[in-house]
Order: sequence, then C-alpha cells, then structure tokens
Amino acid sequence: MHWDFAAILVFLGVAVPLLGRRRIRQLMQLPSTTKQQRLTLYASTMAFQWIASAIIFWRATVHGFSPAQLALGLPKPFLTFTLALGLTALILLNQIVGLKRLASQPSAGQGLVPQLAQKLFPQGNVERLAFFALVVTVSLCEEFIYRGFVQRLFQDLVGGSRALAVFGSAAFFALAHLYQGRRGLISTFTIGILFSAATAWTLSLLPSIIGHFAADFVAGMLGPRYLSRRASAGSNDMPVSPTSDPTQISTMYIVT
Repeated sequence: MHWDFAAILVFLGVAVPLLGRRRIRQLMQLPSTTKQQRLTLYASTMAFQWIASAIIFWRATVHGFSPAQLALGLPKPFLTFTLALGLTALILLNQIVGLKRLASQPSAGQGLVPQLAQKLFPQGNVERLAFFALVVTVSLCEEFIYRGFVQRLFQDLVGGSRALAVFGSAAFFALAHLYQGRRGLISTFTIGILFSAATAWTLSLLPSIIGHFAADFVAGMLGPRYLSRRASAGSNDMPVSPTSDPTQISTMYIVT
C-alpha cells in the first residue's frame, strides 16, 4: 500500500473518531448552544470535509485511480436510479416512523444522541439554510471518502472481493460516528452496509449520496419539531427500541 493511502486510513480510522469524541464532549458540557455556535460548527464541518475530499481525490488520482474506479460514474443508469429511489424511500420511512415514535414516547430520547440533536440541529430559517448546505456537503464528501475511496482501496487490498470491501468501508464509516455511542455506532454501521452494497452493485455513488442526504436532511428538519413535542409531553411511557430512534441515524460526523 502506498504510504499516503496508509496515512489516510490511519487518519480516518483513528484521528477522525478521536477528534469527533473530543468535540462532542465539549458540546455536551454546554447547557445549550447558540445560533452562532451552531453556524460555526456547520461551517467548520463543511470546510473540513471538502478539504479532506480534495486531498483524497488528489492522492487517488496521482496513483492512477480513475473516476470510474472511485464510483464517480453512472454505468448502470436504470439500476442506479431504481435503487436510489428504493433506498431513499426506505430511509425516509424509517426516519419518519422513528420520529413519530420518539414524539409519542417522551421517556425516550434521553441518551447521548437525542441530547446532541437538540444542540446541533437547526432552530431557525438561517440555520436551516446553512444546515441544507451542510447536508449537501456531508452526503457528497462522506460518500466519496467512504464509498468511493475507502471501499475501492479495500477491494484492491483484499484481491477484488466486493463483500469484504463493503464491510471494510462500513466499518470505517461507523468509526467516524463513534461520538454517537454504541447504539449510533451500530446504526451507522448498518446504514453503511446498505450504502456500500448499493455502490458495489451499481458502481455509482448516486444511490448512497441521495440516501445519505435524505437521512440527515429529514433528521435535521423534522427532528427539532418532534423532540420539542417529546419534551412537552408526559414521561410515563416505555422507551423506544434502539432501531426506532431516528437521531441514531444522523450519518454526518463532527470533527472541528
């Protein structure tokens, strides 16, 4: 393996999770976040992800990776668009059902990720516009990094096995979301498997980009509304199961 590829994997597998956990610990110490703090976090996350993506694309192309090898094409249009629609519909259904359950069971959502959601998700029109830009950035950059570059690199390292590459990509993707805790780690690994499998099948990032966008956009736009309903309701219900908590599937990572 080239030294720069090894350095990128170490950074993604070690530095990104550790930096994310440190940043989240800092946020959790705050009783609440201000509009300026949320906008600053959005901006710094976007800058970090675009810079990281540009560096990875540069090093990949230096070593002869073509756009097609990085899943930046559309070789199977019908299959790609069909799978993108189906995957997105599944994710939207899961998010909406989970949000409704969260609102109807007020004792749920006391864990790490729901608390983070209240501090990170947008709370005004300006923040929603900034959050939209953030979600576009995250869906493009993270899918390129993990499904385009990491998945292809693993496929080459394991002798062309797409199945092993799918699991390797999903594992690195989950590690990037280590700040969400054990439940979030499991959820992002699961959704990472779906995204990676879609990329391996279609040879395109499009289904995972659209699905990723849908997951984060719906969570960010509808999450605050349902969380506020939960906060204003009673607290005698049983907690929801881990898989029904939509904020466990906020698939963006926080570093800066």
